[in-house]
Amino acid sequence: MIRILGLIAALLCAAPAIAQPLPANLDKANAIVIDSTKGRIVIKLRTDLAPQHAERIKQLTREGFYNNVPFHRVMDGFMAQTGDGQNFNGTGGSKYPNLKQEFSQVPFKRGIVGMARRGDSVDTANSQFFIMFADGSGLNGQYTVIGDVVSGMDVVDKLKKAPPGSAGGAVTDPDKMVKVQVASDIK
Repeated sequence: MIRILGLIAALLCAAPAIAQPLPANLDKANAIVIDSTKGRIVIKLRTDLAPQHAERIKQLTREGFYNNVPFHRVMDGFMAQTGDGQNFNGTGGSKYPNLKQEFSQVPFKRGIVGMARRGDSVDTANSQFFIMFADGSGLNGQYTVIGDVVSGMDVVDKLKKAPPGSAGGAVTDPDKMVKVQVASDIK
């Protein structure tokens, strides 16, 4: 009986995310759909700007690497970072080698998705990425733009944020990417 009630509750919670249509004219082969604890986020991957990085994101997505991964670093007015499917705390990457930067002239503004990297080491992007809450011109030409949010910025805005002054924007009991899929793979 408890299992049946749990299944019904899970289906009711998942129904709004499943029922949401994807944006019109979306290139589903080059988009990821993040069903998070706060709702659905759809990201158009910029294969024209960062083909290696976009391919890595799709590869990891298809492997289930991003499922149940937290938004471990969320700084109000700046960005929300996720993608550490190894350690779940922002210190890990994937089993694949780091990527060479693919910088572009696209400015970091609200809704832009960029690849995170280690400190000042340019060619160290691996699996982690961040979504901009606001303009961040200081990042322009310093990080690889891999996409932009085409649906769900209201969901990004709802993510639990680190308290002001917290070390590195670390979030206690963070929201998660429950399930991440390449849009063309959704049945």
